[in-house]
Amino acid sequence: MLPRIIFCIAVIIAILTVVLLALLSPIAHQKTSKNSRPWLALSLYIQQPNTAITNMQPVAASDADAFIFHRTLTQGPENTSRVIGKAQGFIIPVERFALSTFNVIYLTFNTSEYSGSLSVHVKHVTHKDREELTVVGGTGSFAFARGFAAFEPSDVNATYHVKLQLRFPNRSQSIPR
Repeated sequence: MLPRIIFCIAVIIAILTVVLLALLSPIAHQKTSKNSRPWLALSLYIQQPNTAITNMQPVAASDADAFIFHRTLTQGPENTSRVIGKAQGFIIPVERFALSTFNVIYLTFNTSEYSGSLSVHVKHVTHKDREELTVVGGTGSFAFARGFAAFEPSDVNATYHVKLQLRFPNRSQSIPR
């Protein structure tokens, strides 16, 4: 009979402990709002090739053209800026850009701050000279990234300015900057 009473008391103490920890824990009272996670903003440039022969390769697709491209990502708009990675993709020309589900751009980073890649897909064309795309995932430093990418022509050397707004779900630590 005594072991049964001791067992019941131990169960009651265990239940009370769990309930008290749930009520008094500071973690339980923190807001876990989706909007409380910080955004990471990056600004970079896609450079045009320096050579007379472009590495933009047109690919015929019935009556429409598509372009497969390989470009350099730099920190600044000048072609002498620090190289931070590369941009590769497959796009449909501007007049059909918003209607295509095949517009895919991969941004690959290789720096001491960031190592990994981002996959960017078309969202919608906001106006003639700017495309807004959706970041749908990544690898390495950008694992599980979500967000937006705005592509617009730069005033320097026919480059494209890319502005990224990234969010990382369920990440307990921030990316090193």
